[in-house]
Amino acid sequence: MSPSSEARVEVQRGGVLALDDDELSMCVACGLCLPHCPTYRVTNLEIASPRGRIAAMRAVERDHRPVDAAFVAAMDECVQCRGCEVACPSGVPFGHLMEATRARLTNDVKVRRPLLRRIAEAVAYRLVLPRRWLLRFITWIAFFGQHLGLVPRRLGLPRLSVSSLRLRLEGEPTATADAWLFRGCVMDAWQRPVHAAALRVMRAAGAHPGLPGPGADCCGALHVHAGRTRDARRLAARVIASMPGGAPVVVDSAGCGAAMKDYGRLVGTPAAHAFAARVRDFSEWLVAAGVPALQPGARVVVVQDPCHLRHVQRAHQHVRTALAGAYQLVETDDDGLCCGAGGAYAVVEGELSRAVRERKVAAIRAAAGAAEPLVASANPGCALHLMAAGLTVRHPAELVADALVADRGSGEQGSLGG
Repeated sequence: MSPSSEARVEVQRGGVLALDDDELSMCVACGLCLPHCPTYRVTNLEIASPRGRIAAMRAVERDHRPVDAAFVAAMDECVQCRGCEVACPSGVPFGHLMEATRARLTNDVKVRRPLLRRIAEAVAYRLVLPRRWLLRFITWIAFFGQHLGLVPRRLGLPRLSVSSLRLRLEGEPTATADAWLFRGCVMDAWQRPVHAAALRVMRAAGAHPGLPGPGADCCGALHVHAGRTRDARRLAARVIASMPGGAPVVVDSAGCGAAMKDYGRLVGTPAAHAFAARVRDFSEWLVAAGVPALQPGARVVVVQDPCHLRHVQRAHQHVRTALAGAYQLVETDDDGLCCGAGGAYAVVEGELSRAVRERKVAAIRAAAGAAEPLVASANPGCALHLMAAGLTVRHPAELVADALVADRGSGEQGSLGG
């Protein structure tokens, strides 16, 4: 593989990654991870597999091999789906190793990215994502750009509308809320109707959901993926403070939920561990609370498991339980292989991301048979990535909301406002 990021590295010798040696030693190179690695499946290159990447980490850390552009490219080209962790008989925590490696490459090793990429990442990670108001302002600009034909489809933005951008979410006061719905950054700006549907369903299930206070603009998941762990810790502390008490924290973005369930390890404080224990994926919470009455239907839905719901949270079966009363569910035959979205991966590693997506789209279409597939996906990145390939994708919360027999929150679905 060529170094797709075109990174320039001031070569440094081994020992610079500071990885946990016990974790690094766990891989026995059995190869059972290979069929579950999307980049290996696409390239058939050893360095594009978890086994190959761990071997490269060991070479740098133990054998004093240089951190060069080829090493950086191998680390960059991992989509961090963590499908290898589920398949690994030794329990190698590959996600931790990759996050730690990227953190060192971002913060301590002198990797020089192209200037345009460095500017874009600094603006996105440090300025835009932590400020919901600014992201929404930019989203309005993108909306007008779409209608003027100035926004290329390859950027993967959803089709924005005035109604979705003006949708106002209403939550219970803190004193009466018995569950929180986390809003986040990109999802709140681009897929706010999903939040409105989640609130409807939560109310129909008998809950009194509240919305976070100031500070919950971004959970830091994208920052962790990019190796920006210092920024991620700061954002995590703000999120924890925004939802006090002991009520469940319901998250309708699989990637955000996975990151928030890992706050204990990321932040390392008792408060962070306690908060992480309260986090639930939307479908996970709904099944525990009791799925409200749904109208049975014959519509076929192909379930796409986001990697961070299936491989990290391991809560993907709850989606099926939540939808089973209203839809005819079908499965893909690829063992939950990644769709190639990977947060910002689809932007920075576009060619590999599209190649991975082609396999997922083929599996979805095969599962649907002759019908045009309707896909259920619980992660905004996956949904947007698959929609860009021409598929119709809905969040499980939307599908459940559509099938509600009686909606106690029907008058509180959200209102239009500034």
